Amino acid sequence: MSPVLTLRERSEAEASRLPPLLARAEHLAGTVLLGEHGRRRAGLGDDFWQYRPAQIGDSRRMIDHRRSARGDMQYVREREWQIAQSVMLWVDQGASMRFASDKELPTKIDRARLLALAASILLVRGGERVGLTGTTLPPRRGNAQIMRMAEALSLDDEADYAPPEHRAMIPHARAVFLSDFLGDPKAMELALTKAADRGVRGVVLQILDPSEEGFPFHGRTVFQSVGGSIEHETLKAGQLRDRYLERLAERKSRLQQICRIAGWQLGLHHTGDSAQSALLWLHRALDGGAG
Repeated sequence: MSPVLTLRERSEAEASRLPPLLARAEHLAGTVLLGEHGRRRAGLGDDFWQYRPAQIGDSRRMIDHRRSARGDMQYVREREWQIAQSVMLWVDQGASMRFASDKELPTKIDRARLLALAASILLVRGGERVGLTGTTLPPRRGNAQIMRMAEALSLDDEADYAPPEHRAMIPHARAVFLSDFLGDPKAMELALTKAADRGVRGVVLQILDPSEEGFPFHGRTVFQSVGGSIEHETLKAGQLRDRYLERLAERKSRLQQICRIAGWQLGLHHTGDSAQSALLWLHRALDGGAG
């Protein structure tokens, strides 16, 4: 069996598992007009930018053999436009994101995956490279990369709160982080500090369920984390409302401060609102136009 046929069969098998998410993302992306991305940006060229160690997913033709021959590692030669066109995404796939307060609402992770994939489709159509933070899926172009993104985004993390992935951030590229950001804020501080140190400009979108903003609980209530590691029972849930909202406000204020220091844009999206409005905000924010 030829390698080409094997790749095709594998891609078709992957597609058979992922059509709902891909179809919804394609539809959502189609509702947003493409902005000016990639090579159309002023001041970008084909000048040499840097050598970087080869990563999983890099093709053999990307290897610079002269630079690699100087040592034991393989290196990739990157040009200025390749850096400017690279967008890395991190989607929190922790258990807390699998929460929805009502069966009519999507879970936070469903909305985050939809937005991440739709944004990736728009970016690829605009000539940019997309990938995930970390080393498993470096930025690349094409529909095959969208398929890889969809597959990677379908994996759940068993931890209640997944820390942001900040490894292998490409210097001077762009990034998008999507999460409820209800976990340890120190993990977010570390990730954005690492990114800022490498000149990475980014966008943070906090995704919350409406009940997490309004706390509509009264009387006897059992609060349990989605992962099951935390549980608290109270007979007077209403008395916790003010304290909860105060803590939430403090958490959101700290996130805003972290983003301001790092120079990243921060947005807030509720799963009860339209996905289109969130994608439009992300689209403008990546162009530097969102407030």
